[in-house]
Amino acid sequence: MQLRYLNLEYLLYVIPAYLFVLAIQIWLRSTISRYSKIPAAMTGVESAGTVLRISGVYGVNVVQTEGNLTDNFDPSSSVIYLSKSVYGVRSVAAVGIAAHEAGHAVQHYEEYGPAKLRQAAVGVCNIGSRLSVPLIIAGYIFSMPVLIYAGIVCFGLIVAFQLITLPVEFNASRRAVKILSESGMITDDELKGVKRVLTAAAMTYVGALALSSVQMLFYISRVKRK
Repeated sequence: MQLRYLNLEYLLYVIPAYLFVLAIQIWLRSTISRYSKIPAAMTGVESAGTVLRISGVYGVNVVQTEGNLTDNFDPSSSVIYLSKSVYGVRSVAAVGIAAHEAGHAVQHYEEYGPAKLRQAAVGVCNIGSRLSVPLIIAGYIFSMPVLIYAGIVCFGLIVAFQLITLPVEFNASRRAVKILSESGMITDDELKGVKRVLTAAAMTYVGALALSSVQMLFYISRVKRK
């Protein structure tokens, strides 16, 4: 009965944050859909190559991968993975997404502090992600506050990781926009579109942090009431 009440109260507590995240996701997909239809002077792979070349970064491979919005940079193999809708596509959205991932590669090459910190924290965050909720639930089932506290600490690792992620993502976008602007290879209108795409994408990380923060505050508030 206690867990049923806890679940209901939890939903009421976090619904505003979920709605915020949902609104951001709708905004992102709408923005990408809009700017995927607007042609650009270069393809996604050419955009990534431009950012790497102007930044003096070599030895990073840019390859095509399956899926949608699966674009990412893998620092362990120095590979930028671009989805089919980005790799060889001449659209404003493709240019922005590819340039952003190349921005992450530049961060890695220049040993950008927050990016190094985030990479080092991945393992700890994964542990927190796996253990947090099971520990909290077990704590309530067996009336063991120590398990609840342990779960909250693990959940805090997730929040900390997401907080570290914000400057990394915003910095990668700033690098991309700056280099594309200086390259002279895209128009001012295209650059405005790139900025809008990257702003919408960056806000997904803000939404994720907001949701996790609200969840953690809920767990903390429950412990204080016990």
